[in-house]
Amino acid sequence: MAVAQPLEYLSQAQIDKFYRDGYLIVPGFLSHDQTSSLLLRAKELLDEFTPEDHPLTRFTTSDEDHVGDNYFLNSGDKIRYFLDEDAVDSSGKLTRDKARAVNKIGHALHELDPVFRNVTLENDRLKALARDLRFHHDPVALQSMIIFKQSQTGGAVPEHNDSTFLYTSPPSALGFWIALEKCTPTNGALSFLPGSHLTTPITKRLIRLLGGGTGFEQLATPPPPSSDISEKPRENASEGVSEGNYVLEACEPGDLVLIHGSVLHKSERNTSAHTRFAYTFHMIDSSPYVEYDEKNWLQPTDTMPFSRILDVPNEITLSTTVH
Repeated sequence: MAVAQPLEYLSQAQIDKFYRDGYLIVPGFLSHDQTSSLLLRAKELLDEFTPEDHPLTRFTTSDEDHVGDNYFLNSGDKIRYFLDEDAVDSSGKLTRDKARAVNKIGHALHELDPVFRNVTLENDRLKALARDLRFHHDPVALQSMIIFKQSQTGGAVPEHNDSTFLYTSPPSALGFWIALEKCTPTNGALSFLPGSHLTTPITKRLIRLLGGGTGFEQLATPPPPSSDISEKPRENASEGVSEGNYVLEACEPGDLVLIHGSVLHKSERNTSAHTRFAYTFHMIDSSPYVEYDEKNWLQPTDTMPFSRILDVPNEITLSTTVH
């Protein structure tokens, strides 16, 4: 019989809260110096952006207009720039300064950029958290991004869950979202629907289309959400959890937000005079515990397989399937 290891970083109360609510704020996960280094590097990468040799790819999370060209599909092992929806006019020209046009930079910062690699793959605190949370047996990191929600122009991100975009069978996506600047109600702080991971099945997934690009595939039999075995589905689940009350979570620089792949979350447009920069990446479980198939838009390559986090896999996990 497996014996649970002593907790190294998280408290039991934090772990319980994550499995109950579907997300968790971890204050001060990165030090002031680490956070400042990431923010400085993010601004340096913005300065290095050259629109002249860029295909002017836009980025959106809406169903109707998800970017689907090769620049996006082949970015899993590269550092590339993606623009706000309204940053390019009908003639393909930027509508504002290049530094304010970028929505995100991704998707291999955790591998290719030393500053971001240091806080991701070389972070002992992150490894301790993964052992404490026991969400995965053998987690791998993928899809690292800097997200730039610019002052006045940073757009809203509609309600969604992350397993739709990084699908495994069974679902196993876990988001790591680190505030690089203060996140407030007016500059686009994240909002969550607590407990929605227990009642919201994954009904569709983003896939590579045979003819090129990406699209959403409806799941014939949506898998049940995963949760801690002690949790019970909400009684009003059949009424649609999106009708519940969202909780806005303000954050300080260096705070980490853990995001269950099935929890519903969103952010509003930045209407303030202040930017809201963040660094985010995801983990999924690896084979043989889950299947990550060739339909997913982001694919590992021979030269850059998905990055393993733990030297020794977790023998037991707390995340189980609700039947």
